[in-house]
Amino acid sequence: MKLKPIAILCALLGFVAAGVAAQAPKPDAKTLAATGILERLAERSGVYGGPASATVPGFVADAGWPQKLPNNWILGQVGGLYVAPDDHVWVYQRPRSLTDDEAALTAATHTSKDGKPVDAMGFARPYGVLGDCCLPAPSVLEFDDTGKLLRAWGGPADPDKCKAEQGCVWPATEHGIFVDHNGFVYLGGNNANASPNGSAWASNNGADGMILKFTKDGKFVAMFGGPGGKGPDSNNTNGGKNGTPLFYLPADITVDPSNNRMYVADGYGNRRVVMLDAATGQYIGHFGAYGNNPIDDKGAAAAGNWMNDFTKGNLKPAFFRNPVHCVKVSKDGLIYVCDRGNNRVQIFNGRNPGLGKPCSNPNGAAGACGFVTEQFVAVKTNGLPGSAVSMNFSTDAAQSCLYVGDNSNMTIYILKRDTLEELGRIGRSGREAGEFHWLHQVSLDSRGNLYTAEVDTGKRIQKFIRFGAQGCSGTGRTTVGGVLP
Repeated sequence: MKLKPIAILCALLGFVAAGVAAQAPKPDAKTLAATGILERLAERSGVYGGPASATVPGFVADAGWPQKLPNNWILGQVGGLYVAPDDHVWVYQRPRSLTDDEAALTAATHTSKDGKPVDAMGFARPYGVLGDCCLPAPSVLEFDDTGKLLRAWGGPADPDKCKAEQGCVWPATEHGIFVDHNGFVYLGGNNANASPNGSAWASNNGADGMILKFTKDGKFVAMFGGPGGKGPDSNNTNGGKNGTPLFYLPADITVDPSNNRMYVADGYGNRRVVMLDAATGQYIGHFGAYGNNPIDDKGAAAAGNWMNDFTKGNLKPAFFRNPVHCVKVSKDGLIYVCDRGNNRVQIFNGRNPGLGKPCSNPNGAAGACGFVTEQFVAVKTNGLPGSAVSMNFSTDAAQSCLYVGDNSNMTIYILKRDTLEELGRIGRSGREAGEFHWLHQVSLDSRGNLYTAEVDTGKRIQKFIRFGAQGCSGTGRTTVGGVLP
C-alpha cells in the first residue's frame, strides 16, 4: 500500500518526536529493593573492623554521585577536594593526567616538532579525533551535595582565568584546594617541572611554589609565593610574592576562620608548615616536626626513607619526611599535619604564640614549641606513597571523629579524636564503589557525609552517606592500621 506524502511526513515527524521525547527507564523502587542492591552496597562500602566497645557513624557509598558531567567532560587525577561551608564540593583535577584514549575527543590543535598533527596534550591526531568520548574538564569544579555541577573553570583548558600579565601562574600539577569562610578559593601545585613534555599545555615556569587565590567564579585575586624554586629550602622566608616566601611543591592549604591565618603544607619538596595572613599573604612563621625551627633539610635528606629509621628503632625522627601532605585546623585550635613520609600524624597547638617561631624540640617533648602529640598510622608501611595522606573531622559539636586516609593501604581510619584510638575503617583497595585506588583526599559536609578523591589511575571522586551516630565514642585500638585479625 502506498502512503500519501502527508502521511509519510506525519510518520517521520512522529518518529522524530518520539525519539526526542524518549526517556531512560524510570527506576522501579520495589523491583530494585527486591534485588538487595542497597544491602550489598552497604556491606561493601560500610564501616568494618571496629571493636564492640566503640560507636561510630555508619556509611554507605552513593554509587550515583556525582551526576554525569556535561560536554563529554571527564576527570583526570584529583589533586584536591574540599567541602566548603555551604556544603558545595570543590574538586581540583589534573586534565593533563588523562591518557590518549581517555581524552579521545580532543582534536588536533597543534603540530609536533616533526610537523604532525597533535592535540593540546601532545597526543597524535593524524585522522582527527580518536573516538566518541571524552574531553578534559576544566581544573576546578564545584558540585552541590546532589552531585550536580554548578561551576567549572581554570586550568590549561581555560587559560583566561590565570594570565601572566595579571601576576598569575598556573601550576604544572594541580594539588590542594581550600575554600575559606569568606568564599575565596585557594589552589596549590606540586610539580618540580624539571623537563616539560613540550605539549601546548605544558608549564614552562619552573617548579610549583605558589598558592593561587580566586573568587568562586574564577576571578584571580592574588598569588602567594611564586614559581621557580630550585630545591628544598625549608627555612627560606623571602623570595615570593606578597611578602610570602617561595614554597617548594606545596601540597595542602587551610585557613583558620577564627583569625584568618593560613597554613600551607609545604610539602613535596620542603619539610614544613608555613603560616601566613590569608588576606595579604604576609609571612607569619613556619615549623617542622615537633615544632622545630629551623628545619634540618640536610639531615632529613641524609636519613633516607622511613624504613631506615624504623628498622633502627628510631620512632621519633625530628623532621617531616616528604611529602608533608596535609594540614587541617580543628574548631578547638589544634593543627593536624599529615607527615606522610613518616607514616604519622602530628598535632600542634595553633593558639600557642611560640608556634612557628625559632624553637628547638629535637626529642619531641610534648608542650614544647607548640607540639602536642603524634600518632603513627600503619607504622610498618614500607616506602612511598606512605600512609597518612589526608584527614578531616566529623561535624558533630566536638568533632569527636578524626578520619585519616591511607594512600598505601587504601583505607580510611576512623579515630576517636581525643585519644587517637582506631574505632573502625572505611574502604579497601579496589575499583568498585566504596573501594579506593590511590586514595588522595578526604573531606566532610555539615551532615557528616564523607567525600573522597583518588589519583594515579583511580581518577574519581566518591560520596559516602552518613547514617546513625554523628560522632565517635567508646574505646578502640591504640595501634592504628595493620592487618586486622
